[in-house]
Amino acid sequence: MKTLDNEMNDEIRNEYDLTKLRIRKMDSGRKSFNGIDIHLETDVAKIFPDSKSVNEALRFLIRINQQNI
Repeated sequence: MKTLDNEMNDEIRNEYDLTKLRIRKMDSGRKSFNGIDIHLETDVAKIFPDSKSVNEALRFLIRINQQNI
């Protein structure tokens, strides 16, 4: 017989089928796991494949702006 403490420390069990888990990718109800969520307009999102490239472009603009001050 397992104790409650042992059950809490178990890994994900085989009977859990996570392939059918529904994930909200874009919605006001989405939970943020890394900080702030920013939604790009469609035309802008086509240019940037991921958040790393968006951050890189924004940091470049910040450096240019700071040099012109």
